[in-house]
Amino acid sequence: MKIAVYCGSRSGNDPLYADKARELGEYFGGNGIDLVFGGGHVGLMGVVADAVLTSGGRVHGVIPEHLRDRELAHAGLTELHVVRSMHERKALMAEMADGFVAMPGGIGTLEELFEAWTWGQLGLHRKPCAIYNINGFYDPLLAMAQTMEQAGFLQQEYIDMLIQTDQPDALHQAFLDYIPPGEKWR
Repeated sequence: MKIAVYCGSRSGNDPLYADKARELGEYFGGNGIDLVFGGGHVGLMGVVADAVLTSGGRVHGVIPEHLRDRELAHAGLTELHVVRSMHERKALMAEMADGFVAMPGGIGTLEELFEAWTWGQLGLHRKPCAIYNINGFYDPLLAMAQTMEQAGFLQQEYIDMLIQTDQPDALHQAFLDYIPPGEKWR
């Protein structure tokens, strides 16, 4: 299994974020789960990648030229794909991964999560999407999704398709048990 992790290029203000990224990476490495990620050595990206590698796992990075050229590329990965653009990065990560998880991060993390989640809603893939909701980080997003549902813009089944946990074993099991919802336009 290959899981794409979207997360911050910063570590955040609370050390818990890095601790949980390390825990997830160690779980992946110790359980034969490959990491697909943005290819950087900085922030939570670097923490989760290093943890997978030190736990004996495989890490597949995908980084655009303009970020590699700023010396942000992780030098010790199993493989590093260098692409021309952010669009190519997301497309290759989506193709490589069997599922997607968003850890805490900024607007780039949200953008990646929203794309994977939307593509799942539209039936463009049938892969699980998850939020790793450390210390309630994504609670405001989930509240907004409920507002969208109440206003008639989002069906509950597409909120429910988003796996919510902050435990590696629960995430893994939810990915194994995942049954995608029906396509939006059926």
